[in-house]
Amino acid sequence: QVQLVESGGGSVQAGGSLRLSCAASGATYSSYCMAWFRQAPGKEREGVARIYTGGGTPIYAATVKGRFTISQDNAKNTLYLQMNSLKPEDTAKYYCAAVPRPCMLGIGVPQYYTFWGQGTQVTVSS
Repeated sequence: QVQLVESGGGSVQAGGSLRLSCAASGATYSSYCMAWFRQAPGKEREGVARIYTGGGTPIYAATVKGRFTISQDNAKNTLYLQMNSLKPEDTAKYYCAAVPRPCMLGIGVPQYYTFWGQGTQVTVSS
């Protein structure tokens, strides 16, 4: 059973930056597709970015491409999301997700992912 714990959320003004972390433990497979999702009140959970721990090019949602960067530190079993040039519409609860399979062509639907963290809140004020 994989446990995922997110951290790094907070409140920032528009144009600011935050770095989210997702610490993974209990992993038993060699490679995972890992992703960041977000969910704002009253909205569906949407994919933000995903990366395959076995290598390959990360994929980003159009709304964050060029502003957000997903990365991994395999030695620390940690996934990151660097968020720059934040906008009020980025306000949401951000979740880390993982599945012990290759990634889909896109970020994929939430149902594709097996393991989830508890989420961390990001609030961007104008």
